[in-house]
Amino acid sequence: MASSPPAAPKGPLWRIYLVFLVPMVLSNILQGLQGTINGIYIGQMLGTHALAAVSGMFPIVFFFISLVIGIGAGASVLIGQAWGAREPHKVKAIAGTALVLGALIGLVAAVLGVVFARPALQALGTPLDVIDDAVAYARVMLLIMPVLLVFILFTQLLRGVSDTVSPLFALMLSTVVGLLVTPALIQGWLGLPRLGIQSAAYAGLVSYATALGFLVWRLRRLKHVLAFDRELLAALRLDRVILGKVMRIGLPTGMQMVVISMSELVILALVNGHGSQATAAYGAVTQIVNYVQFPALSIAITASILAAQSIGAGRVERLSPILRTGLWLNAVITGGLVLLGYALSNLLLGLFLTQPEVLAQADHLLHIMLWSILVFGFQAVVGGIMRASGVVMVPMAISVFSILVVQLPVAYLLDAHMGLAGVWVAFPVAYIVMLVLQSAFYQLVWRHRRIERLV
Repeated sequence: MASSPPAAPKGPLWRIYLVFLVPMVLSNILQGLQGTINGIYIGQMLGTHALAAVSGMFPIVFFFISLVIGIGAGASVLIGQAWGAREPHKVKAIAGTALVLGALIGLVAAVLGVVFARPALQALGTPLDVIDDAVAYARVMLLIMPVLLVFILFTQLLRGVSDTVSPLFALMLSTVVGLLVTPALIQGWLGLPRLGIQSAAYAGLVSYATALGFLVWRLRRLKHVLAFDRELLAALRLDRVILGKVMRIGLPTGMQMVVISMSELVILALVNGHGSQATAAYGAVTQIVNYVQFPALSIAITASILAAQSIGAGRVERLSPILRTGLWLNAVITGGLVLLGYALSNLLLGLFLTQPEVLAQADHLLHIMLWSILVFGFQAVVGGIMRASGVVMVPMAISVFSILVVQLPVAYLLDAHMGLAGVWVAFPVAYIVMLVLQSAFYQLVWRHRRIERLV
């Protein structure tokens, strides 16, 4: 990829979407595959007890990833607009500030993980029979956060300049490394120490560090706009003006993601109240749901990137077609995966769960809420278009309202009346409310605003 900006993308929008989407979806699948492979290794090699311990860590890791995703969302909107306006120097300046901020969040996560892992997991109601293993895993997982978060953030920034191929190659390498290192550490192959439940976390450190090193090498070789050359290295600082613009978009987006992660903590606490088997079922269902969400989120990210680049290039007339194309692609791609998930649910969940009663419970829970990921995808596309213009406060407020005022109360009420299944009914209820409110704000307010560049 050359370091000078290309002309604005041309051709049918669905084709431009697919050019972005195919590498991005594959990247997201590979990123999730690392967690899935680790889950399979842990579930099959160490048992349901160990899987329950690891599952309790999902929301805590997601909490810190959420902050970085918010920063990446803000930075990628600014980068997309600068790239669309053909201003590569601004691209480097924005990227430098974002990467430093992401590294600082990773360091905070590492320190907090060492000090507060046990109290946090106890507060979540982690079952006593897995608490020690869960704490051991949590501490190592949080220690590797600086590397993990910088890697995630860097891939977001690359997508802002239309590069979805480099993240794909890096994640392919990361997945292969994780696939080899995790079982080697579990079993002590090749003279390595047997690390048990901590194996997946240590393997993550090796795999993400390797992938990050590969990205640095690849981008320098290609003379990429985001290669670590002198200009980008000089930009690795917290520029107050740029930081303010990044935080204007990224902080509300990050807060939205944090609220989602906090709601997952509450949901997990409700699930933990039903015992370690329910926790293991939760972990397995989460794995399957993630794979259906990946394309929906990728479509929304693509919509936001294309919209930001169009705004930067002064072509705001493309925003409505970009939205329409994103919505029908979500219907086709995400909808198809939902149907596939229903057809193969028992087989897929069986990759993680070996006890028949836990497998049956997980299958029932998956059937309750999987269809609602299609609704989630629709509202994410609408929100992505609005975020590209810098409008984030109201979409964030809608999401927070839908989670705090709708999902969590519904989960508590239905848990009391229906048991564990009631917790999962709350997901589609919340997603439907999100879609209705986001669409109403888009139609009644956002469409009538003047759209201008932020950088």
